[in-house]
Amino acid sequence: MKLKFIQEKIFNVLMLLSTFIVLAFLGSILWTIIKHGWPAMNWDMLTKLPGGGFYIGKEGGVLNAIVGSLYIVGASTIIGLLISIPIVFYINVYLKKRSVVGYFTRLSFDVLYGIPSIVYGAFAFTIMIYFGLRTSLLGGIIVITLLIIPIFVRSMDEVASQLSKDLLDATYSLGATRLETIRVVLYQIAPGIATATLLSVGRAIGDAAGVMFTAGFTDSIPTSLSQPAATLPLSIFFQLSSPMPEVRDRAYAAALLLTIIILILSLAGRFIMHKFSKNKI
Repeated sequence: MKLKFIQEKIFNVLMLLSTFIVLAFLGSILWTIIKHGWPAMNWDMLTKLPGGGFYIGKEGGVLNAIVGSLYIVGASTIIGLLISIPIVFYINVYLKKRSVVGYFTRLSFDVLYGIPSIVYGAFAFTIMIYFGLRTSLLGGIIVITLLIIPIFVRSMDEVASQLSKDLLDATYSLGATRLETIRVVLYQIAPGIATATLLSVGRAIGDAAGVMFTAGFTDSIPTSLSQPAATLPLSIFFQLSSPMPEVRDRAYAAALLLTIIILILSLAGRFIMHKFSKNKI
């Protein structure tokens, strides 16, 4: 008993120490971003396009990067959901629990989940070259869609695979078709879909390596899929590369803006998950 008590105390100390280290890193990151970025944050930065000489300290803002990020992430999220949800339903409703096809499908998406975004960027760039496409908004949407589909599938599948077989059997016993059963499953995995969307959007909006190859960069807002598109991570990267202190401060301000967007998405995702969880069977 005494040995177990000592082990429990040691693990409690280790957990507290780990929590403190994580919070310390988070606090230091937030402090650095706020310290350098808040003084440079202003209305012009959020509502204006980069002017002449913006990257050497002159007037302008990052509206092009904000809109470009929203275009790419919004379109990729919609396409990713439309592709991922049928896959999750197929391996959890149409296939047997221990299906070989389901096993290799999950294994494939596990591998895809861990591939770095720069590899997706290189792959999407190869596709673009094959079809004669240039760096554009469409290219950014393609690479981010490829990047987030594995996150969607694995996150939703973790929830869907936990559904009781009795629930599906009860649905079938009432005369429901597989299509009607999908509606029941959809309602049950709604919190998982919200979580998957949160994780995917968070990774997508912060990606720089993939869109560098495919979306390009521009100081204007794209009006068609064939035009280049700026994103916040690339805007931060280019501004941090400047030798001008005021430009680097703007980069921290853009990083602060990106952090706020992710925070809002996180809070919205938690609210949605909580709302659906209350009504879950």
